[in-house]
Amino acid sequence: MPIWLTLCAALTAAVIAALGGFMLIPFLRRIHFGQTILEDGPVWHKSKQGTPIMGGFLFMIGSVAATALGYTIWRVSGGVDVTAPETSVHAVRLLSVILFSLMYSGACGFTDDYIKAVKKQNLGLNPKQKVLFQIIFCAGLLAVLYGLGDHDTTLDLIFVKWNLGILYYPFMMLFMIYIINAVNLTDGVDGLCGSVTVVSMLALTIVCAMMKEMELSLYAITIAGACIGFLVWNLHPAKCFMGDTGSMYLGGAFAAIGVACRMHLLLVLIGIVYVLDALSVVIQTLYFKYTRKKYGEGRRIFKMSPIHHHFEMCKWSEYKIVMVFSLVGLVFGAIAVCTQL
Repeated sequence: MPIWLTLCAALTAAVIAALGGFMLIPFLRRIHFGQTILEDGPVWHKSKQGTPIMGGFLFMIGSVAATALGYTIWRVSGGVDVTAPETSVHAVRLLSVILFSLMYSGACGFTDDYIKAVKKQNLGLNPKQKVLFQIIFCAGLLAVLYGLGDHDTTLDLIFVKWNLGILYYPFMMLFMIYIINAVNLTDGVDGLCGSVTVVSMLALTIVCAMMKEMELSLYAITIAGACIGFLVWNLHPAKCFMGDTGSMYLGGAFAAIGVACRMHLLLVLIGIVYVLDALSVVIQTLYFKYTRKKYGEGRRIFKMSPIHHHFEMCKWSEYKIVMVFSLVGLVFGAIAVCTQL
């Protein structure tokens, strides 16, 4: 795929997301789709009460529209051999990844945001409901990939490969659920999830291109571009939040692209910020329960989890958190790219 087409697709996604905010944000304000802030969060987050959520529609529309336009131009211009059998397989796989991201976002994210905005319940769906939706959609994507010919049950750890047999599928379901929820947890500071996703999606774009997965590479860079457009509205002080609608879409796309391209350890490297942010919640919860059982009172390792809130409590500004976390993502993304050279 020509570089000019890839860059134009990313730019198109950015423009759609940025300009779309002029229509979507006032609309969300009119229908009172605002964020309810938890009582146990940082006290200074109270000022964000009522900030419109579901801003994720901006980069969802931008990335899907730009991908469809870019792919159509590529095919019409003769950039892809439409007579080759693998062409239809790649096209269906791209469509499956996009639909998975959208449906996952709709079922888990939009429903969650709707409960928060309309019923004013910050917790949204209960854990059992979320897990049920996640299992169904992750199993569905793995089934589609299997139907498209991906029967390999080998776990790729870059320097070593481990054949899990039938256990590969439940393992990958858990892996995908962890990654998607990790992306969701990263959305806790203005501009953080969007900025980190720009970096991670750019790394995915390069790795996919190196693997000759041009369709998924196109999708990844349009998401990066759309997130840049969204950051016009989401950097501190945020004019709107992406909500679970947006974070579940980004998480779904990130996990689906990685699994479709069989990036296992690579996905962890590229998404290291997501992974560590979620891991901090697991560590905090387990340690709290352990100390409560042993000493009669729960103790904490971090001032607050996920860990980006710990740094907030340490008086880091939201800009500093975004810059440092994005830089960490950039370094590990570069490492991931280097493993493919």
